[in-house]
Amino acid sequence: MAEEGLLACPDKSSSTSLLSEISNVSTRPFVLAFTTCSCGAFSFGCIVGYTAPTQSSIMKDLNLSIADYSLFGSILTVGLILGALICGKLTDLVGRVNTMWITNILVIIGWFAIAFAKGVWLLDIGRFLQGISVGISSYLGPVYITEIAPRHLRGAASSLSQLSVGVGISVLYAFGTVVAWRDLAILGAIPCLMIVPLLFYIPESPRWLAKVGKEKEVEAVLLSLRGAKSDVSDEAREIVEYTQHVKQHQDVNSHGFFKLFQRKYVLSLTIGIVLIALPQLGGLNGYTFYTDSIFTSTGVSSDVGFISTSIIQMIGGILGTVLVDVSGRRSLLLVSQAGMFLGCLATAISFILQKNNCWETGTPILALISVMVYFASYGLGMGPLPWIVASEIYPVDVKGAAGTVCNLVTSISSWVVTYFFSFLLQWSSTGTFILFATVMFLGFVFTAKLVPETKGKSLEEIHSLFYDSPPEDSTIF
Repeated sequence: MAEEGLLACPDKSSSTSLLSEISNVSTRPFVLAFTTCSCGAFSFGCIVGYTAPTQSSIMKDLNLSIADYSLFGSILTVGLILGALICGKLTDLVGRVNTMWITNILVIIGWFAIAFAKGVWLLDIGRFLQGISVGISSYLGPVYITEIAPRHLRGAASSLSQLSVGVGISVLYAFGTVVAWRDLAILGAIPCLMIVPLLFYIPESPRWLAKVGKEKEVEAVLLSLRGAKSDVSDEAREIVEYTQHVKQHQDVNSHGFFKLFQRKYVLSLTIGIVLIALPQLGGLNGYTFYTDSIFTSTGVSSDVGFISTSIIQMIGGILGTVLVDVSGRRSLLLVSQAGMFLGCLATAISFILQKNNCWETGTPILALISVMVYFASYGLGMGPLPWIVASEIYPVDVKGAAGTVCNLVTSISSWVVTYFFSFLLQWSSTGTFILFATVMFLGFVFTAKLVPETKGKSLEEIHSLFYDSPPEDSTIF
């Protein structure tokens, strides 16, 4: 694989294509589809951000014990794992748009169950339903965007949509400081209520239509997405022909979910799993849920730290959105991973200085800078890009199964780090962040050696990088 510069400059032809495709996606169906996915991502952020500012008021009003509230907070993960298990089969069976109907209805029911709860059981049911929805939509959103967006805007559209998750978390956290918890739940339902009327007008994925044998509808949908004056015949033919090619070369001995475990999918499956697990195993949830402990231990004001990291992560996300279709996915992944590595290393150094009472005035500054570098780097690439790459590299016949595996990986790795982080800090705060730095370094090497660049390629061209060798009949298991 040829090495590329970390931030390669685009040539004139790619810039011309980019400008052309920006004009082509200003159609109403594409704008509505993008708005729907962005509102869904914002709703996802609202769900994640709800429990932090409401804990004391919910426990007081409903007379809950710590165990009761802990179950309310953690049952989201149980629902998320269930959603991860069914997301692939569901999206393949009923389509992308119909699955959005299901996820939005679940979230709306969940919010109103929380808002009108008189006891812990209704709180838990609402949160569990929201978890199922998050488990499904965390993969569905990127997949749908990548399947409808033109190749030169696919990364930016997906990144911008995913940026809405962080906005949702920040907005609900801010409202939670001034709004009662029941009213906050009603406010949380608003994004999904806005999505419902839009779902009547957004098109189904042309690649899903080709998969289920509705080839005649593919070109009509592409025309609605690209504009009536666009020539979509080549794109439509490429989608239909590649889908037929995939069907013709399917292994007759492997069916359903287990098709994913054929040898020809080993590389793409490994890339998806590693990229998606890497932020979690590289300390993301540790930083997210225990930032206050990190700042307190090193003498940083929690308020200053929270505001600074929130702003810098948003700036990193915006910069990543601008660069993803210019410099490419692989380049941003490498820069992002290098930044997260340096952030972990600097955090470890700040703990060493604090423990040995060295450089007392500079230690809090170093700790704050290290966390800001970590979150800025995460927002730049490792936040949205693993899901974008995962939604690009799998052909349509195994995309559902791959989505299930990727969702399970992120859920399990997230739980592992969240559960063990406090124990790791007790063992060694310095050692914990050196461990995270080591994971990010290994991820950097993995990306540099094995992850291909997908910028500017159609999904069918990306799939040909992995799967155009003669098919293997044997499976991994």
